[in-house]
Amino acid sequence: TFGCRLNAVESEAMRARAEADGLTDAVLVNTCAVTAEAVRQARQAIRRARRERPDAPIVVTGCAAQTEAQTFAAMPEVTRVLGNASKAAPGAYRLSERLAVSDIFAAPVELATARPLKDRVRAHVAVQTGCDHRCTFCVIPYGRGNSRSVPAGEVVAQVRALVDQGVREVVLTGVDLTSWGADLPGAPKLGTLVNRVTTSKAAAPWTFGIRDLMRSVTGAEPETVPWSTAPRYVARQRNIGRASTEGVELESRFALDQWLAESGG
Repeated sequence: TFGCRLNAVESEAMRARAEADGLTDAVLVNTCAVTAEAVRQARQAIRRARRERPDAPIVVTGCAAQTEAQTFAAMPEVTRVLGNASKAAPGAYRLSERLAVSDIFAAPVELATARPLKDRVRAHVAVQTGCDHRCTFCVIPYGRGNSRSVPAGEVVAQVRALVDQGVREVVLTGVDLTSWGADLPGAPKLGTLVNRVTTSKAAAPWTFGIRDLMRSVTGAEPETVPWSTAPRYVARQRNIGRASTEGVELESRFALDQWLAESGG
């Protein structure tokens, strides 16, 4: 598995789906497309897997397989290239056609159902995928498609199932997490989802990193762990073309300074 936390969630579901489809002795490669280096590493891993397991089918999926499908299909080591839209769908691993990559913007996307991690204590729940932004330098929308949200009721049901399996910590994850709900009826906000989960008494504790939610949820819900991550991107003009690097850096500094002032940090 390469790339983001969402890929890690999906890889667990892919393994289970492949077994259900009768594909038990295979190599599944879940790729990332966020950098050229990530794509290079995926190709390298595929070649290494073929050397180590010469008779095993190799199925390649993920964002790089979606955006560079022909590149991976041309590799002699690869048995099948599977698009992001169907990598968690029933029957996806029955090894029929060699290339099964559809239009990510048109195809319905089946999000992976959460499963406990190896320690059985923690789980990541994918509540959103895709992105509606079209940043000059970013390929992710072309690998994931437009933003799609999992309805709150389905998220709560997944969390309850995880709790029944002994999970004690759940992390909500997605590609553009704060856009959750924009495509659902009534356009609910992410804070609404967190409140639905915490008030259902399905699980504890909870972690998240959104400033608005820190204000609205952490003071009211004891199940929520007040934790925040503040990523900062240093951009260079030659890398992102038309984007204003000075504006990006100033905006990130302002947002972080404002959050620290408001939170007393």
